[in-house]
Amino acid sequence: EVQLVESGGGLVQAGGSLRLSCAASGLIFDDYTVKWFRQAPGKEREGVSCIYNSDGSTYYSDSVKGRFTIARDNAKNTVYLRMNSLKPEDTAVYYCNAPVVGAPFNYWGQGTQVTVSS
Repeated sequence: EVQLVESGGGLVQAGGSLRLSCAASGLIFDDYTVKWFRQAPGKEREGVSCIYNSDGSTYYSDSVKGRFTIARDNAKNTVYLRMNSLKPEDTAVYYCNAPVVGAPFNYWGQGTQVTVSS
């Protein structure tokens, strides 16, 4: 069974850093484009980063560009999101996602809470 498990969230002060992990089982993560989303209370789910399987290129939303970095560790079948210079507005539950090519569904993790205090 395919599972994605996020970890690494927590409570940090503004300006601090966290590294989120998304560990996959049941699939070879390197074969998938992997995305990070976040959702804060009262807000719509927001795509924040993506690493593509096709060419390894990356995407960052304007709100996190220059502060977040996405990377793969294929030996650990894990995708990371390094989050620097965190701001209170980064507070959200962060989810990783792996779209399934040719199928109308995605794999999702359970989410990890990131809370950034002022």
